[in-house]
Amino acid sequence: MTKTAGILLFPDMEELDFAGPYEVLTAFAEYVDKGWQVVTVAQTTEAVTGAKGLVVVPHCSFETCPPLDVIVVPGGQGTRVEVDNKTLMDFVQSRGREAAWVTSVCTGAFILSRAGFLKARRATTHWAAINELRAEPEVEVVENQRFVHDGNVITAAGVSAGIDMTLYLVGQLKDIEAAKLTQRIIEYYPEPPFAEAAVAVAGKEAS
Repeated sequence: MTKTAGILLFPDMEELDFAGPYEVLTAFAEYVDKGWQVVTVAQTTEAVTGAKGLVVVPHCSFETCPPLDVIVVPGGQGTRVEVDNKTLMDFVQSRGREAAWVTSVCTGAFILSRAGFLKARRATTHWAAINELRAEPEVEVVENQRFVHDGNVITAAGVSAGIDMTLYLVGQLKDIEAAKLTQRIIEYYPEPPFAEAAVAVAGKEAS
């Protein structure tokens, strides 16, 4: 029986928040474990415009979405509006309760919090929203960590951290070798790992 990972889309989502996990999960499903499929899902099947202007047509709507084993909630400015969108919140609550894994990237953590999935759990978000997350009830906020795993919930810090989180998730869905193979397939090996290091290297090469 095919298992399904669903990635939530909504207006003004941060593009890499959903595209990073989508790349990891689709590589896993296509090359490592064909027992998985990946879908994008939004309130309707109309095109959704991200925070940077990317236009994406979701695979399915809330009504046509298959049962989800994994749900991924991205962040972005749109989360400020979507936490008050009852239709979206009801979808996240109902599908999250049924899913084996509930995950978020960046400020997607606020949607998970309002949906009740971060109650009495450790969680993280983008560094610029950490203090806001502290204001959420009963959330133990973790700083300076790329992702946080607590129970069946994994929250990632900002934007690119979603790739790290999803590779870790692949290890949980199958095993560490599957995660390593998926990482190799998408060729995700940040080098140098920090912008400061890249500047330093460039400076040495120019001298």
